[in-house]
Amino acid sequence: MLKGKVAVVTGGTRGIGYAVVKKYLENGAKVMLFGSRAETVEKALASLKAENAGWEVEGAYPNLSDAAAVAEAVNAAKERFGRIDILVNNAGVSDSTKIDNYEPEQFEKVMNLNVNALFHTIQPAVKIMKEQGEGCIINTSSMVSISGQPGGVAYPTSKFAVNGMTLSLARELGPSNIRVNAVAPGITKTDMVAALPDQMIQPLIAAIPLRRIGEPEDVANAFVYLASDMASYVTGEVLSVDGAMRA
Repeated sequence: MLKGKVAVVTGGTRGIGYAVVKKYLENGAKVMLFGSRAETVEKALASLKAENAGWEVEGAYPNLSDAAAVAEAVNAAKERFGRIDILVNNAGVSDSTKIDNYEPEQFEKVMNLNVNALFHTIQPAVKIMKEQGEGCIINTSSMVSISGQPGGVAYPTSKFAVNGMTLSLARELGPSNIRVNAVAPGITKTDMVAALPDQMIQPLIAAIPLRRIGEPEDVANAFVYLASDMASYVTGEVLSVDGAMRA
């Protein structure tokens, strides 16, 4: 579904991001994955190459809080692969701290990685995509961007902002043939969720109409669809992949 396309995926070393990278490679894309540290990037690349030595995948670890460093890494990806067709903004951090105990620095950290970093990657990618005459941007939102959550107010606030950025840029960039969408995962079996005790997991499953927690691959499938030509007339959407939990 993505043969010949080039993707940049932030937060691509584990969880949903790693699943997206793998699905993209399986569907014929070339991928530059971004991670937070050299060791996590190297581990992810080694794992992917062990699975299929023919996959064209490389990695980088720019500081997503540094606009200049991000622009340099995005432009390097373009120089390496010749173009950038897809930008996936998946890097992010969650939080559940109650408002009484929230430190301003903690709030700023969540907003910086979940919102500011998207701007830092999108701006240089858009320049490249406009020169190409086409492109696709997909942002990772969250179920809580629709419903909110009882605690950790920075996280849903940041994801509401992601939705606003997605819809606004879809309208702005549509005339340039650049589609902008988001995926809003529900509870997904990442490392953090997998480590929860069964007595915490079972009530969560009971609240999901499909009666199971999502797998990273379930979410990655949505990223494949939105990046593919099958979604050529889909833009400005926030696609929920949450088993209809919505809470």
